[in-house]
Amino acid sequence: MTMIEPADFPIAGIPAPVLALVILVSAISFFSYIMFRRIDLLRKLMPDHRFSDIWERIKLAVIYGFGQYRQPRYLGAGILHILLFAGFMILSLRSLTLIGQGFSSQFHLPFLTGSPGLFYDILKDYTGLIVFWVCIIAIIRRAVFHPARYAHPGAEGHENEAYIILGLVAALMVTDMIFDGSSLKGSAVSGKSCMFPAASLAAFFMPALGSSTLNFIHITSYWAHILVFFSLLNYLPISKHFHVITAIPNVFFANLNRGRIKPVRWGVEDWMELEEIGVSRFQGFTWKHVLDFYSCADCGRCTDNCPANVVGRHLSPKMISIKARDYAYKYYPIFGSPPDPGETRFIGDIITENEIWACTTCGACEQECPIFIEYIDKIVDMRRYLLDQGRLPLSLQKPMQQIKKKGNAYGGSKGKRSAWAKEIEGVEIRELKPGDHADLLFFVDSCGSFDPRIQEISKSFARILSKTSSDFGILGQDETDSGNEIRRLGEEGLFEQVSGKNIEAFKARGFKEITAFDPHAFNVIRNDYPERFPIIHSSQLLARFLRDGKLTLSGDYLNNRVVTYHDPCYLGRHNGIYDEPRYVLSKIPGIQLREMVCSFSRSFCCSGGGILLWYENEEEKERMGERRVRMAQEVGSQVIVTACPFCLINLEDAIKTTGNEGKIEVIDIVELIDRSML
Repeated sequence: MTMIEPADFPIAGIPAPVLALVILVSAISFFSYIMFRRIDLLRKLMPDHRFSDIWERIKLAVIYGFGQYRQPRYLGAGILHILLFAGFMILSLRSLTLIGQGFSSQFHLPFLTGSPGLFYDILKDYTGLIVFWVCIIAIIRRAVFHPARYAHPGAEGHENEAYIILGLVAALMVTDMIFDGSSLKGSAVSGKSCMFPAASLAAFFMPALGSSTLNFIHITSYWAHILVFFSLLNYLPISKHFHVITAIPNVFFANLNRGRIKPVRWGVEDWMELEEIGVSRFQGFTWKHVLDFYSCADCGRCTDNCPANVVGRHLSPKMISIKARDYAYKYYPIFGSPPDPGETRFIGDIITENEIWACTTCGACEQECPIFIEYIDKIVDMRRYLLDQGRLPLSLQKPMQQIKKKGNAYGGSKGKRSAWAKEIEGVEIRELKPGDHADLLFFVDSCGSFDPRIQEISKSFARILSKTSSDFGILGQDETDSGNEIRRLGEEGLFEQVSGKNIEAFKARGFKEITAFDPHAFNVIRNDYPERFPIIHSSQLLARFLRDGKLTLSGDYLNNRVVTYHDPCYLGRHNGIYDEPRYVLSKIPGIQLREMVCSFSRSFCCSGGGILLWYENEEEKERMGERRVRMAQEVGSQVIVTACPFCLINLEDAIKTTGNEGKIEVIDIVELIDRSML
């Protein structure tokens, strides 16, 4: 049977190449205009420095963008997405080939002829069949099983977009299968079902047809495929599936400095001269943050792992992206003039104050996002504006005032910062004066200086440093609050004051390293201080002592009790320190260590962290610390070890409120090593 190819068959008297050219030029022009409008908005926004370390960015794009490395963290959905993405990459060459065949029936991409061309045709055929079934499975999964993370509370109307996209992709596969199937049927060549299963399946459903009918199916399926392809292309940048285009660029421009907060405004030396501090209007975001909004895949992984959302706080990271993207699409439209926003406030009406203050900045959302969408910097920028307007939650006002007046949230006088050091029997702690030198500068921070419970960790750490014959000292009254939470609550001016005082104290003394047992102090000195100082966390230092043979441990204190380790957010997710604490624990003889279901980079935030301990949220159905204690119960833990003083306080309180007092002990890793030393 002689088959007529699309390029040789005029439509309504119009030569096929002419029709192909009209469709191609129209579709590309329309797409280019849409992309111009979307990119034009980015050009009008605040600057963001994202062009450093190009090779590192290329590596990220290859591993996490093209390689989809984070997708399998949700195994089932991740595999489906990887198959869909791989299919998209493989079949893009097929789409280019089909577009060219509208102009000439002999068109082939130059590298897809001969044996390579045959191999690709076979691969393409299998891929098309796989992608089709992935679309069907994804549709059924959404329609029947309704995963909770796909919901859109407060912004309904997005659900149908996924069905439209999946339907268009499935239609692409079906039209391609029919196009090839009709060609296979017309060739009357048998024995190709294994080589071309998709085309053979389509041919199977075509009964004995006459030449004209088969040619009609062949031509119609071709033009249907072309129209669906260009419809999909132009639908992507006006829908939530814009991420198909923006995801890889978004990964490329990812934040390479986890744990660090962006400045108030990039490129501005004196931010105090700005008319507006932080973000109150949509235009206050940086271009990268709006690229984040464009790129949200609506997968809900961020919200699914957000501890604030889990316990009932009014916060869904996904919905921040979706509501902001909806705002951008509405007030920066592709066509026509934007509507009058009237009295609509971006902060207050679109993004509520409850959402902004509910965040613990634990970083779980950013860790989980497969395309590296950032939330903490956006939250902090919006908090900066609220704080500048005097809209700080009532429960946080007193500790913030204490830091302004006395340099700590506890109200203690600076003269008593080192009072705890005089209570340790047999250990003398040097208070380093300007000009003094020591190998280690022990940065105690406000919690370790004034909180009675956390002072016990300070004493334990001092005993360990003394036991290992370490040359160390403290700043005493010249130390002030480290400022980690101050900055993350948006009080930039106060952060500059406290960090400046600490930097001045650091520079006046000689030391090889700073050490701290509070991950928040460790993080802010390591990542946020404008001047860099060598710093090591206590868990890292303990690991070093053990490797160097300076410590010998006994298992008597644990006495064969089951232990679990709670990864602090600012030690793990923000600074990548997971192995050293576990190495330290492994050196305790006979230890029975069991991991909780949420551990390592998926650790569940206890909601502690500096003055956030004072934050009161009435929306919570349960406290995060209580949820974490129940996770420890599930693995039969009798001892919860952490490496953060604020986690310790929160978890100890949760032990009481969950009725586990006397059943489960919470202890800092520093205290545990102190009690296990021989």
